[in-house]
Amino acid sequence: MRIDIATLFPDMFDPVLNQSIVGRGIKNGYIEIHTHDIRLYTENKHNRVDDKPYGGGTGMLMQAQPIYDCIMAIKSQMNLKPRIVYMSPQGEVLTQNKVRELAAEPWLILLCGHYEGVDQRVLDELECEELSVGDYVLTGGELPAMIVCDAVARLQEGVLPNEDAFSVESHEDGLLEYPQYTRPEEWRGRRVPEVLLSGNHKNIVAWQREQAIEVTHRKRPDMMTGAGTAITNEERLRRRTSREKPTEDKDD
Repeated sequence: MRIDIATLFPDMFDPVLNQSIVGRGIKNGYIEIHTHDIRLYTENKHNRVDDKPYGGGTGMLMQAQPIYDCIMAIKSQMNLKPRIVYMSPQGEVLTQNKVRELAAEPWLILLCGHYEGVDQRVLDELECEELSVGDYVLTGGELPAMIVCDAVARLQEGVLPNEDAFSVESHEDGLLEYPQYTRPEEWRGRRVPEVLLSGNHKNIVAWQREQAIEVTHRKRPDMMTGAGTAITNEERLRRRTSREKPTEDKDD
């Protein structure tokens, strides 16, 4: 897979994307990520990429021409139609389902805006789709683009050691991930759950599943409706029964 990033700040990306798992994925050839400086495509001697918006308002707006020429130069490098994504707080909010969709594409171009945004005409001309990483505003699209690169890269074949490295994580099946523990068995009086020390794989899997449902209900109850097919009717009934079961009185 190839990802190209059009940005005013290409130097922001190398320290992040060339580290850890994504960095190894790039080094081993499982994914390509290239950055392109939009400022190099300006047609004025001062390399200016912004101007005041028509109709007034605060701030500056990125001009259409440098963005368009940059993207067209990127597109000329491959005989393939890329999917062009503009990182924008007005876009569809990124989810794991969206990540999987993007990860299946052979080529993505991510456009990073700055200042007050970009001239709408270039978005229309390039047929950009808009994507947001959350309902908040950042100073530019660079950090969101890094998030997309990281999320998409780790799903490429070979980047992670095996499918289990991502298929059992939060959001992959509509649930959050179950709690996890490592050595020592006891820390500050808190013990690892006995089932995880039992060696009984069937019981461990069942416990992990129950915990995933419980954690999702407690931390993100809004996801429980969306979990839909992820939770079986039997699991729903068992959980409802356990909540409704009265506490038995004990003799003093």
